[in-house]
Amino acid sequence: MAATLKHLRDSGVRIALDDFGTGYASLTHLKQFPVDEIKIDRTFVRDMERDRDDSAIVSAVIGLGRSLGMTLVAEGVETPGQAASLTAQGCHFAQGYLFAKPMAGSRVPWFLSQPGKREGTAVSSAA
Repeated sequence: MAATLKHLRDSGVRIALDDFGTGYASLTHLKQFPVDEIKIDRTFVRDMERDRDDSAIVSAVIGLGRSLGMTLVAEGVETPGQAASLTAQGCHFAQGYLFAKPMAGSRVPWFLSQPGKREGTAVSSAA
């Protein structure tokens, strides 16, 4: 699998490690595979404002990803407080209900054409 991912990456495809911190997405994969992006699982983001352990895990993953030069995406962002904390810690992007509910691909052009809908979709543009 590592060789296939390397070939894809060499062809210009970016590789993301989804649901990082849960299930099969582990620290071993960061070393084993050519990963460009870490997606922080929503289970840690959801309670990061109330649970010190979740907050610490999110901070650690952001620090790890930034140290490795990876792009970071937080999943499941639902509150302005979560977005602000993620921005302050250096998370690059966020996705979740704070920005939009899931929608069919055919609705995306309409959504993007609405005033103010695109603002705030990136947590931070700083690398």
